[in-house]
Amino acid sequence: MTGAASGDDGLFAVERERTEIAPGAVHVPGWLSVERQRELVAACREWARGPVPMRHTVLPGGGVMSVRTVCLGWHWQPYRYARTAGDVNGAPVAPFPDWLADLGREALVAAYGRAEGYAPDTALINFYDGAARMGMHQDKEERSGAPVVSLSIGDGCVFRFGNTGSRGRPYRDVELLSGDLFVFGGPSRFAYHGVPKILPGTADPAVGLESGRLNITLRETGLPG
Repeated sequence: MTGAASGDDGLFAVERERTEIAPGAVHVPGWLSVERQRELVAACREWARGPVPMRHTVLPGGGVMSVRTVCLGWHWQPYRYARTAGDVNGAPVAPFPDWLADLGREALVAAYGRAEGYAPDTALINFYDGAARMGMHQDKEERSGAPVVSLSIGDGCVFRFGNTGSRGRPYRDVELLSGDLFVFGGPSRFAYHGVPKILPGTADPAVGLESGRLNITLRETGLPG
């Protein structure tokens, strides 16, 4: 087995190399330099202060997500996007910066060798403490089938990447560490995925995050305006 993917035994391969986990789903270990990670951590701290602060999202059934989230460009709440954060403070979300879109295109080149036409316009930034989890779900509020770009900074995690039909098997567990890139598009764009476990104490303090995991996902909403 190549890369850092495993089966259900929880054991990960030692080798960390670019791996296609499923058609259109690519893991690129160590893609972000330590310097770039520090820059992203600093930017995330600014975004978390507002105008819409980082918050625990309340689900329609009343449950509360264990991760904390802040958005750029468009505000995500289950299960839609808006320009203002009606479920938080009603403020307009922070703009999506051009440099982050450029980073997304660089990521697609690293994963696929091309990035023609990719124009992400929103970012969901999730912070996981050691106890946080993310259940199996699809990213399907977008009206675009463009790939999702996922960047990991800080503590590692077990990332569970499944199929497009259900939350259950078959799925593969992938160890995502600080600096790793994961892109999923094409046949895997609407695959179920989640984070069943954080790996506390695995971060390099040099990235500027003492504990916890930052996950930055870039997406095309396909929405007008």
